[in-house]
Amino acid sequence: MRRIAALLAAVLAVGLVTGCGGDDGAEPGAPEGAGGREASLVLDFQPNAVHAALYAAEARGRFAEEGIDLRIREPSGTADGAKLLEAGQADFAILDINDFGIARRRGLKVAAVAAIVQRPLAAVIAADEEEVRVPADLEGKTVGVTGVPSDDAVLDTVLAAGGLEPDAVKRRTIGFQSVALLAAGRIDAATAFWNAEGVALRQRGIPTQELRVDELGAPRYPELVLATGSSAVRPGPTRDAACGVVRALESGYAELGRDPNAALDALLKAVPELDAGDQRGQLASLVAAEAFSRPDGDAPTASLEAEAGPLWLRWATGAGIVDPGAVEQVEGGFVPLTEECR
Repeated sequence: MRRIAALLAAVLAVGLVTGCGGDDGAEPGAPEGAGGREASLVLDFQPNAVHAALYAAEARGRFAEEGIDLRIREPSGTADGAKLLEAGQADFAILDINDFGIARRRGLKVAAVAAIVQRPLAAVIAADEEEVRVPADLEGKTVGVTGVPSDDAVLDTVLAAGGLEPDAVKRRTIGFQSVALLAAGRIDAATAFWNAEGVALRQRGIPTQELRVDELGAPRYPELVLATGSSAVRPGPTRDAACGVVRALESGYAELGRDPNAALDALLKAVPELDAGDQRGQLASLVAAEAFSRPDGDAPTASLEAEAGPLWLRWATGAGIVDPGAVEQVEGGFVPLTEECR
């Protein structure tokens, strides 16, 4: 905890300087380029503080040191990564773990090899911390959901923690408009990410209450994972390339641990259109919640725990995200490489 407190203090205290085949998924780094083995990585969303370690590793030349010429790409949609991996149009992708599970359930040959964050980012966020203090206070309230299946799983888990049935609230599909609708008082609460929408609402002065899913019934699972094609984790050159990417990423987390502001500066320099204040707030929130650290340690890491997949899978099956008949298929997609590749 002392290390986490020190990291958080650094984020808050120091100013920031702004400055997409084959049938079996992509073979990471198939072509050779002047800068090394070429590989592309598709993000889960637009660049943000969650990706600071990735950009720090790129800025410090860690991928180049591993012989990888990495190209980081933004997706056109949140489900792009798995499809691009399967089509051979990307070598790596950052995926929401729920999207990863759905992709495996549908038969896509993808494998999760590392963690981007080590705990869930999902929550039910209420706009009035006095009116909604605990899950039971959501009864009768209007709660927005994006329409993504995992949203209902998150909401149902939080409601169950308060002894409420799924129909105890008025669900409203709002897409990704939670910040605007909560700020305007048009809904009482919404499923959202506490590290993004939660920060944005606080910066607007909205007195929110965050009901985080892993504090109310869900296990501590990695919200985001680094995925690649299943062929890339078989012994051979492609697995060597995957190991190189994982080692470089792990060095980025070490940088984040030493100097979180320097890691975020790397992101801001690579993507100068980002708002530095917003990203500083997001990183501070992530560091304070130990979101980059495994439960058994306080240092940021990309290591995917062997038990992380099964823990999430038990919750996801019970919550209806994964069909019981697909459990073995989905579980087989978790192939932690961080420890093996060191």
